[in-house]
Parts: sequence; C-alpha cells; structure tokens
Amino acid sequence: MTVSRDPAAGALAGLRVVDAATLFAGPMAAMHLGDMGAEVIKVEHPGRPDPARNHGVAKDGVNLWWKTLGRNKRTITADLGKPGGREVFLKLAERSDVIIENFRPGTLERWDLGYDELSARNPRLVLARVTGFGQIGPYRRRPGFGTLAEAMSGFAAATGEPDGPPTLPPFGLADGIASLATAYAIMVALSARERTGRGQVVDTAIVEPILAMLGPQITRWDQLRSVQPRTGNRSVNNAPRNTYRTGDGQWVAVSTSAQSIAERVMRLVGRPDLIDEPWFASGAERAKHADELDEAVGAWIGRHTRDEVIAEFEAAQAAVAPIYDAADIVEDPQFRALGTIHEIEDPELGPTLMQGPIFRLSGHDGVVAHTGRAHGADTDEVLGELGFPADEVARMRAEGAV
Repeated sequence: MTVSRDPAAGALAGLRVVDAATLFAGPMAAMHLGDMGAEVIKVEHPGRPDPARNHGVAKDGVNLWWKTLGRNKRTITADLGKPGGREVFLKLAERSDVIIENFRPGTLERWDLGYDELSARNPRLVLARVTGFGQIGPYRRRPGFGTLAEAMSGFAAATGEPDGPPTLPPFGLADGIASLATAYAIMVALSARERTGRGQVVDTAIVEPILAMLGPQITRWDQLRSVQPRTGNRSVNNAPRNTYRTGDGQWVAVSTSAQSIAERVMRLVGRPDLIDEPWFASGAERAKHADELDEAVGAWIGRHTRDEVIAEFEAAQAAVAPIYDAADIVEDPQFRALGTIHEIEDPELGPTLMQGPIFRLSGHDGVVAHTGRAHGADTDEVLGELGFPADEVARMRAEGAV
C-alpha cells in the first residue's frame, strides 16, 4: 500500500493545469495530470459546485467519489459570467499551461473567454475542450453524458446476453476512456508546443475514444455489412471464454485467446479428446462449440474451490483470474506489489484508501498529495498569487464573482 508523496517529485512538476470542467471526463483528465505532479487548480461556480461532489455514496455526509476525483487539486471559485470572475480566469490563463473545460460549445465565447481571448493573454496555452459530441456538427449542443456515448458508440449494442437488451456499464466507462484520451491529447499538444512555441485547442468528443476502443466494428460493417452480436461473457473469436462458478461459490474468468492455452485448459479439465476434434484448431470454430466446451470447463471448476482452480491453472500455465470485488483488490498481493492502492490522510475521513496513478515511471513516483478539498478552499490563496489584493477579493466575493 502506497502513501502520499511530494508533488515536486512528479514527472509533470512545474506544469500548471486549470480544471474548469464538471462531472467526470474533464476533471478525471486533470486528475491524471495531477497524479504525475502537475499543479491543478479546480475552478467552480461560487453557488453551483461541481455536481461530482454529490455523486455516489457518502459517509456521514462526506462524499467519497470527490475525495478521489478532486485529489491533488487546489479549489477556487469564480463565476466566469461576471466581470470579476472573467478577470480571474484570464489571469489564470496568463500563468497556466493548460485549461480543461466542458461547457457547451459557444459558452466560453459568449463570456468573451474563447481561445482567441485566452491565447491573446498566453499564446502558449493549451485549451482542452471536452464535450459529448465535440465542437462542431449537428449534435454539438446536446448534453454530453457518458451514457449517451456508451449508447451511440456501439458499446451497448454489443454488450449483454444474446436474448437480452443492450447493456450499459454500471460506472462511467466512456468518461473514463475519454479522460485518458484527453490527457494524452494534452501531452501531444504540449509536445507540439515545444517545437512551435504556441498552444492549440484540443477537441475531445466523449463518444469518439470509446468508439475507437471497440475494435474493427466500422471496418467489419464496411466490408461485411455485419455487426458484432451480443454474446454475453462469451466471445465469437475463441472458446472456452466465460465466467465459471467454483465449488465454494466464488467466480473465476477463463480466457483462451491463444491456441496453446486452449489446449492446456482442456488437458487440465480432463477432456484432451476435444483437442483432436477438427474444429478445435480454430478459435472461431471453437466458439461455435462453446456449449460443449463450457460444460467441460464448468464441471471441472465446479468441483474445486477458487484457490484450487487458480493453483491448478497456474501450474498448467493456463489463463485464469478470480473475479474480484473491492475487498479482494485491497488484499491481493499483486496489487500490493504494484502499489496500486494508496492510503491518504483525509481531514474528514482519516486514513483513506483509493486507487493511485495508473502507471509507474522508473524516474518519477506517481503523486497523491491530498484528497479532494472543500469547495473554494484555496480561493484567497490562489487569487493572492495571481496579484489580486485582499480588498478586491472581498469586493468580488460580495458581488458573487468568486
């Protein structure tokens, strides 16, 4: 289990990012950058905080999702539609490398805060715009929640049982994928800035990254005029591939993407005879015999405990994994070895566990300096750093601008 570290140790130390987005894709992209040492300043409306602060479960009135999503961020308030808040945003733009926003297209321009105005103050600024459907096109002004992207990308149509309805994920899958794509795009734009000396606009449509992750569905439609069917936990490309219940009531997942693995599994479960069937030599052909293969594998797994199944599969060099919940993840020795779970001291919750940065670098540690902070907790400090005297901050606060 990993504990907090000094943000100055991060690979992106010295990079300033303004998170002016709400809910998930944009703020999560900022979180990824903050995890690697970037200074992140979260800008929220004085009277309407990021709705993520009230999303999901809470403990004693303390929201738990925000503690992760808001980590490594200083929090300030500013109403960008008021002159004072607009000037705060422009001052931030002058002194920052990246701004991430997810207002509906045209909103920043309506406040005279479009890229023309921002880049006039700072030509090196990268503006990342994260919306459901992008900055152009007939859907650009539609509300852009991840659920819509999961529906329109083809994900839901391909997910679920063959005789069941299209199925949505029980978490923000499209938002999470879009956050990674946005963080990557920002780093590409920053790399280009090293050559050109100028920033640029990143346009992320949440629907596109998840579509890109779904494999060759577009090429398949173009060339074969067919779409991927719903197959539940099975695959049309190989078998056995499914989830199986063990003798002690647990669950495991088995994959046989490689021919050699499929053969090892069938020998392990006592059905080497199936390997000699003509259809067994092809993953796609094996998938047509999934009922027979699942029956053989499922019967063997059902006679053993989960620990026995894992041990036997590992000894046979066959691919298996236990199906975990959060309690299993926290105790797993591989996650412990990787330092996946971080323990952070939170002022409201005390020692708090959360998943940490999503990769490791040999020369820099990932950074989880602190959990999500209260709404506007750092407003006075940050505005002071931007050159606003205390009396002006007080005046803007009285006007509702901050």
